[in-house]
Order: sequence, then structure tokens, then C-alpha cells
Amino acid sequence: MHIKKFSFLLKKNQKSIRIDKFLMKSIQNISRNQIQKAASLGKILVNKRFVKKNYQIKPFDFLEIEISYLPILDLEYKNIIAEKIPLDIIHEDEDIIVVNKKPGMVVHPGIGNENGTLIHGIKYHLKNNNKILYRLGLVHRIDKDTSGLLVLAKNEYAQKFLFQQFISKTIKRKYIALVWGDLKNEEGTITGFIGRDPKNRKRMTLFKKDFYRGKYSITHYKVLERFKYITYISCNLETGKTHQIRAHFKYLGHPLFNDVIYGGNTILKNFSKKNFKFLKICLNILKSQALHAISLSLIHPNNEKYHFTSPIPEDWKKVIQKFREKFSFL
Repeated sequence: MHIKKFSFLLKKNQKSIRIDKFLMKSIQNISRNQIQKAASLGKILVNKRFVKKNYQIKPFDFLEIEISYLPILDLEYKNIIAEKIPLDIIHEDEDIIVVNKKPGMVVHPGIGNENGTLIHGIKYHLKNNNKILYRLGLVHRIDKDTSGLLVLAKNEYAQKFLFQQFISKTIKRKYIALVWGDLKNEEGTITGFIGRDPKNRKRMTLFKKDFYRGKYSITHYKVLERFKYITYISCNLETGKTHQIRAHFKYLGHPLFNDVIYGGNTILKNFSKKNFKFLKICLNILKSQALHAISLSLIHPNNEKYHFTSPIPEDWKKVIQKFREKFSFL
């Protein structure tokens, strides 16, 4: 059993909300069941005193919580039925697997995605592996409609080794994206607290001040090429929160091209009939939102540095070429 400890010193402007709601928003990948179990075991303390899950937090409260994680066997994953799913594996050795995920493939099973996920395919691929790893070796995720690189561990040592790199932020991930509009700066950094959008639970949103409503996030971006209606950029993540790049550029007013959830699939401006038709064609060419995990750099469990790249998807190439021919700023 792994035990993780978290602590929070609340600021003077902290609003009064239930402690379980605060912890759900403040700790990544935590479930309600874990919080309820911690409370029932006396593992949630406020100002060094045990509290129940419905305790109302106040300014200057000092919160402490211990969360238990299963290290090797996770029943949810143990019960997954292996499926023979085509996987684009670009590297595999005795410690790691690097997959180039297609857009539309869900990484992790959940409600509405009980089968056909990357994890189902990985379990089939590792069918001769006698040990079932915690989360089947999964150490990070990318969104269903985001394509590109994902690394998985094949043994317990490799999994802990990679987890530590994600915690210490030494794994480098680079994305490319197409965003609506002409970005003001050639490069920049977007920061803020990402949390659930209160108006749409499928979306995340950026809170600049209300830290209790989200988790701190940092995205560095650079313009690669400008067109008349969209900008081609690269992004380096310093943190890896849910929908981070998508929520960050929505906040800037430049949602990702063809991003259904964040409004990037709609042509909002009154373009000429000719340009409207052109943009509609480009939206129809892309299979998903224009976000691709193009490179991944990490320290391998053998202590050597590895760098992986993924080719730009073919539908991207078609769209970019169309924009270059029609709107490129020369």
C-alpha cells in the first residue's frame, strides 16, 4: 500500500466550502471514495484535529490528509478484458512501451467507454506478462481526441521511475496545435488554476485567482507559422492538467481549431462566403481537435536519455498545406 500525504494552508480570502469538495478540486486523480475512506479512518485533519468529510473549511485552516493507493494490483484494471486492438507502438523494450495514439481512442476505461480503450489493447499486448501492473503501466494520459505520444511502464521499477519524473517535472512533452485567430505575441506563457467549468462539467476553465477552485497550471507556447485565420503553434507543458492546452487557449480567446467541447468547431465570425466555405472544408478534413503530442523526452530506467517523436498526422498536413496556399503571410 502506497500512502501519500497532502497539506494545505488556506489563505485569508478562502471561501467556506465542504472539505471533501475542496480536496476533490485540489488533489489530482483523487476519488470521492478515497476521501470518504480517509475521513472514516481519521486521516483528514484540520488544525491537527480529526474532521468529517462535511467539515466547512475557513480562512487560515491548516489541512492534512493521507491517501492510500494500491501499488501493484488494481481491481479495476485486473478485471479489464484484453482486446486485440491495433496499436502504433514506436518503441518497446523490457521496461517501457511508447505508443503513438490515434485521435478518437480513449486511453482509460470509464463510463461510456467500458471497452475498446488503449488500456484494453495494452493488456492484450502484454498477455504474456504474468504481473498486472498498477493501472497496467499507465503513468500519464492524453485526451481522447488528442493524438500523439504516450509512454507506459512494463514493470514495477519502471513505473515508479517514470512516476517520479512526472512528479519532479523532468519529463519533457511537446505538443503542436492550430488555434483560431492571430496570436498577439510570438511566444508566451499561460498560467492559472484549472478547474471544472461550473457552466459545463465536460469542460475545464482557467481561474486566475481562485486557487481553491482549480490546480495550478503552466503552458509555454511559441508561434511556428501564422495564417489569416489560424495560428500554428508549439506548446511545452510545465504541468499536465486535464485539458490544459485546450482550456488555456480558450481562456485567451483562441480555442483550438475543431475543438468541439471548447467551441473551436464553429466558425464564429462573418467571413465572406468563399472563405467560410474554405474554413468549413478544413474543419471537415480534421478528424478531431488540432492538438498532437509530437515529442517526448525522458530518462529511461536504464538511466539513459531517450527522445521520441511522432510524425504530423496526415489530415493536419492537408489542412496546413491548404492554409499555406491560400492565406500564408509571406
